[in-house]
Formats: sequence, structure tokens, C-alpha cells
Amino acid sequence: MPAKRSGSGNDAGEVSAAFEPVAEAFAEDPRVTAGRMMASFGLKVNGKIFAMDVRGRFVAKLPRARVDELTASGAGRRFEPGPGRVMKQWIAMEPGTGDWVELAKEAYRFVGGTGLGG
Repeated sequence: MPAKRSGSGNDAGEVSAAFEPVAEAFAEDPRVTAGRMMASFGLKVNGKIFAMDVRGRFVAKLPRARVDELTASGAGRRFEPGPGRVMKQWIAMEPGTGDWVELAKEAYRFVGGTGLGG
């Protein structure tokens, strides 16, 4: 998957080392595109964003109940793209928390309707 790599993922066109396994998991999927989106590096399925690398954090779109579960467990928090703008179907996680690849697969299935199993 063509993506510039950096250590921090702070530049919009670059992917952090922590997000690389996520990008690699979808590298061969013809339905997935990767690149700059919302000033971050992200992945889309059928033109819809399902996972992003936002300043080194993993951000994914999941059903609201799943986001509620993850936030209640302390695994992450709702994504806030701007002050006071909380996204109810988006989770934001710090490096080292959760299995980002598995959560990205959940997000892919949620946003794309079908796709990678397990």
C-alpha cells in the first residue's frame, strides 16, 4: 500500500509505525483505498472512511454500541475532530491499546457491509 512512513504519523500523508499493520492488513483488498483524508492518513472502503491514523492514534468507525463498550472498558474514547464535537460512532485509541487490526476489520465490515472475515 503506497504510504509515506514516519515515526509519529503527524503529517497528513504519512502513516505512523503503529498504524502500519492496519494499512498492511488491507493492502491487497481492491475495495480499499488509502491516503490523505480529513488531514490524516486513512483507509476507505467503497469511498467511505473506516479507519484513520490521527496524530498517531487509531480512529475507526464502529456501531455506537461497540464504541460505548470500548469507552466503558477504558480501551479508548469517542473521537473528537474538534473541541466539543464528539463523534458517537467513532473510537479513538492510543498506541498500545487494543488490537487495531481486528478493530479495523470490524470497522471495514460495518462501513463496507461485507469483506474480511474474523
